[in-house]
Amino acid sequence: MALSLFARTKNWTNKTTKRTAMKSRKSMPEPTQRPFVPAPQKSLNGDGAKCLLEQGRYAVLLRDAHHWKTQPDGQDAIQAANLKLERRMALVPAGTISLPTTLSAQPGETETDVEVQPFLLDVNAVTNARFQDFVDDDGYDELDYWPEEIWPHLIEFKDMTGEPAPRFWQQGRHDANLADHPVVGISWYEAQAFSLWIGQRLPTETEWQMSACWHINSSADIMRRFPWGDAMDNQRCNIWSSKHGQTVPVDQYTRGAAPNQVLQLVGNTWEWTDAEYQISDEQGRPVLGEMPMQSIRGGAFDTYFESQSTALFRTGQIALARTPNIGFRCAMDLSQAAWLTDDSDEIGE
Repeated sequence: MALSLFARTKNWTNKTTKRTAMKSRKSMPEPTQRPFVPAPQKSLNGDGAKCLLEQGRYAVLLRDAHHWKTQPDGQDAIQAANLKLERRMALVPAGTISLPTTLSAQPGETETDVEVQPFLLDVNAVTNARFQDFVDDDGYDELDYWPEEIWPHLIEFKDMTGEPAPRFWQQGRHDANLADHPVVGISWYEAQAFSLWIGQRLPTETEWQMSACWHINSSADIMRRFPWGDAMDNQRCNIWSSKHGQTVPVDQYTRGAAPNQVLQLVGNTWEWTDAEYQISDEQGRPVLGEMPMQSIRGGAFDTYFESQSTALFRTGQIALARTPNIGFRCAMDLSQAAWLTDDSDEIGE
């Protein structure tokens, strides 16, 4: 009798679970399925400084400005690179952020206060089209962009057809339908390698949080839970309840921008940061994983719990993970911003 009763309870639970799952699927539209269209090969028409411009490696060009300005058309290329970076990046002012230090941190529990210096951050996450330039330049074969300890794993960074590329590409090409979507299926090491290739870097975890919560040094002393304010609004970001079921172009959701117009810090994809994920349990003991983990921030299109899609929520992912919901954006030191000082001749000296 007891066994029969248990069985009936189990069946009821299964049916309930199935009904709930079916209801969830109905409320979340299926991702649009379109034929894969390989991105066309890009012809580089210039060499030297022009080639760097065409590849979008503006910071690399500016870093060696003292060399390029003596070359034919070099000065024009330097000015163009400054203009491109000025449009691509935004200034994040100095401020203070508080990092929760425990897994189940609640308001009022131990936090670490960190002063963040001014820096520059990309307005948009890195797209498939931008990452294609890195792949086409044989970035996966250039060992200077990869730490030595990861060299044995480079052979694993393949696309669906076995070519060196992000996980969901084919024949080393991204889907042209998704050219302006954030690149995903890339590990932390791939994000770092791209950042080095373009002459920039990944933001630190504290810089990322500063960008999203905007707790700047001012008399107002305002800190936001979201880039746009204190209340969740799924019309300002792409999370599970926004019901896209996939990524959207990086220039969408302009109403969810931070005050400096940086887009999609919350939603669309989690973002890799240049910080090891470090957290403790309630007794202050470090929580350690089986493999190195890096901090990811911001939530993604498939993030169900809105509490995880905030400027303050912390989590991590294995550095080698190549998931469909993690992308990245790049940062740069303020000292590299020649357009802010109007003195580009000093860059690269």
